Amino acid sequence: MPAETRAADDDTIIGIDLGTTNSEVAIIAGGKPSIVEEGGEAILPSCVGLDDHGAVVVGRQARNQAAAAPERTVLSIKRLMGSGTQVRMGKEAYTPQEISAFVLKALKERAARALGRDVGKAVITVPAYFTDAQRQATREAGEIAGLTVVRIINEPTAAALSYESGAAGSRTLLVYDLGGGTFDVSVVRIEQGVVEVLATAGDNQLGGDDFDALVLERLNAHVEQELGIENARDDRLLQARLRRSAERAKIELSDQPYVRVEEDHVATVDGEARHLACELTRADFERDLEPFLDRSLQAVTTALQDAGMRPSELDRVLLVGGSTRIPRIAAVLTERLGQEPHGEVDPDMCVALGAGVQAGLEMGQDTQAVLVDITPYTFGTRVEGELYGRPYAHEFVPLIRRNSKLPAIRTDVFFTLFEDQEEAEIKVYQGEDPDALKNVEIGTFLFGGLNQREGARDRGLLVTYSLDLDGLLHVHARERATGREIRGVVENAIGRTGAEALGEARERVSALWGEAGDGAEGGAEPAGEAAGGVEPSPAPAAVPPDVAREAGETLARAEQALEAAPAEDREEMIDLMEDLRDALKEGAAERAGELRRELDEILFYLE
Repeated sequence: MPAETRAADDDTIIGIDLGTTNSEVAIIAGGKPSIVEEGGEAILPSCVGLDDHGAVVVGRQARNQAAAAPERTVLSIKRLMGSGTQVRMGKEAYTPQEISAFVLKALKERAARALGRDVGKAVITVPAYFTDAQRQATREAGEIAGLTVVRIINEPTAAALSYESGAAGSRTLLVYDLGGGTFDVSVVRIEQGVVEVLATAGDNQLGGDDFDALVLERLNAHVEQELGIENARDDRLLQARLRRSAERAKIELSDQPYVRVEEDHVATVDGEARHLACELTRADFERDLEPFLDRSLQAVTTALQDAGMRPSELDRVLLVGGSTRIPRIAAVLTERLGQEPHGEVDPDMCVALGAGVQAGLEMGQDTQAVLVDITPYTFGTRVEGELYGRPYAHEFVPLIRRNSKLPAIRTDVFFTLFEDQEEAEIKVYQGEDPDALKNVEIGTFLFGGLNQREGARDRGLLVTYSLDLDGLLHVHARERATGREIRGVVENAIGRTGAEALGEARERVSALWGEAGDGAEGGAEPAGEAAGGVEPSPAPAAVPPDVAREAGETLARAEQALEAAPAEDREEMIDLMEDLRDALKEGAAERAGELRRELDEILFYLE
């Protein structure tokens, strides 16, 4: 046993998420796991390199040199774990276990500095579909780093623990884990503190690295076609620079509809320096993503089928991994599974926190993870658009969606209706209805003096909502053609009551209660009795527009799927369709919703 391990506190166990792109370490403090930060950074990039003097560097320093020194820097080594492949770093070749051990060693020492003592034991997470060889390679990496790996746990198990470690009763979760280099989806059941993975599916060649490659391809095409640089893809230094820019652009496109990528002196052509300057759009990026998202949804279907479950039987859908911050991912999962996924625990941190929970359990402690603050409402604006298939002047467009982690910031682009439009009214709404008028209007901002630049063709208006921890919603709008801006603030947007206001309310209620005393029973008329005697019977309730719209969409999909459906499903579909139409005619909204969900579940497996 290494000396550093013998010197460690035998009772201390740390939790480690050894990720493809980033890694984190959690320790137990006050009965709760917490991510160890250094220099204000909780994430350690899973990047290893050699500096100019041949010394090993790990994390951000290694990542920063990757563009300038790709030949002595290693990225995304997790994809090679268990493969027997060696990678070159400088003049030497290393196994994936050795490269991973550098990352683990850095995390081990980070935890030791935070605790004030050495540590020699760890719980380390791996993707659920990792083979025995890959798991063994992970153990070996831990041993090389001077760690006794007391437990290897699956990443979806860790994610579930970070959410549900203190929950009572039985819960069934779907964990959608999309990291930098790997993807897996698992159906997990938690009952009486026992976490059981019922089914898992995934793809060890699908992740954020592939999304970076999509953006990189667009940058390469621009470099070749617009700048006239031949053999750009063969230039390792240029590719490292562009890959770094591609990753930054991908991240920014989660919050911005457009991103401008600029790199100076990317090449010299005929003695003239060429500079990269191009604009990327979220719409193009999302189009490029679709084949990858389809692959992930196929895995979701497979996992549900293997678990023998329907989407409606899931209690919660969890988002894990930094790549799930891409808005389109949450949107497709909502469309497919019929419920919004949860991301209350930081997607980058929840696996490490879960590893910390497990580490606490291994030490005999009852530990619970901490949920970060979220917004309970969706915030958006209204546009001239379409509602239920018809033109409508008050379509609600969400910007910051319910359950978003705070602080949250989102930007989208809107366009004036006609070329000479001089002003735009930005109305801020809070709510979930597609009809803005059925939501709560909480603010209005007028942007005047638009389209003043002669010959301007871009009528785009970039609108940004930024919701902070104190419930302040900051609204910022910028005209793309001129750069002119307006700013405003909607105070207490999420309705959180401060400590002072709570105290005042408590005193006020107590005082009122004291004044009422025992004689405060009279005064109010009995509810439900009309002044004139007997109330008339209520008319049948109409089906709400959103229920009718969803039902209509499901019926249309079912009509298209009927012909190709298996005989055993076709008869059930026809019965459900007839019952659904009857429920809509009768105004039975609740019954219509139940029937629509049943029909959706059948269609889920047919489409």
